[in-house]
Amino acid sequence: MAKGILGRKVGMTQIYDEAGRIVPVTALEVGPCTVLQVKTLERDGYSALQLGFLDKKRRRANKPELGRAEKVNTEPKRFVREVPADFEHSYKPGQEITVDVFADTEQVDVTGISKGRGFAGVMKRWGFKGGPDSHGSTRHRRPGSIGSSSDPSRVFKGMKMAGHMGMAQNTVKNLKVIKVDKEKNLLLVKGAVPGPKGGFLIIRASRS
Repeated sequence: MAKGILGRKVGMTQIYDEAGRIVPVTALEVGPCTVLQVKTLERDGYSALQLGFLDKKRRRANKPELGRAEKVNTEPKRFVREVPADFEHSYKPGQEITVDVFADTEQVDVTGISKGRGFAGVMKRWGFKGGPDSHGSTRHRRPGSIGSSSDPSRVFKGMKMAGHMGMAQNTVKNLKVIKVDKEKNLLLVKGAVPGPKGGFLIIRASRS
């Protein structure tokens, strides 16, 4: 079966569980996704499904996207990604996969692109303490020393410094599945997921 599916973030809300407790949940619009291509171990060296989510206007699609869609008799897709799959059950190009794949799943891993924060200093980006706040200090929010002078005469790679914050791929693992709404293609998971409202996501069944 397919071990993943594509979707997008609808937003956060809260619901009551059976005990009357409030549970914070994120609503995800999951599928339906169209199988654009089937990757096999014999031909491609690995097993996966190339899925497409949400139709794209033909005038906005390039020739490769149009050709790929015409092969499976569908429309070009806005979000195309590969997800792993096992082939105990056969999949064919053009087949649709819906949120039903998570009907018996307890936990999922959600991958998305985090919100962009622009250029940020070390205190906001990395949580640095900063310098003294007392009057007369000239280094309230500065990073401080970033290395030695004569030896090694360079800054080591990976040094935590100011720079572009956010807009990076993040995965939140083991989110509890609260509800699967097959009619509305909605998946409610406990907690938050990366990205803004409307951001595209890859949802996979958790391994553990």
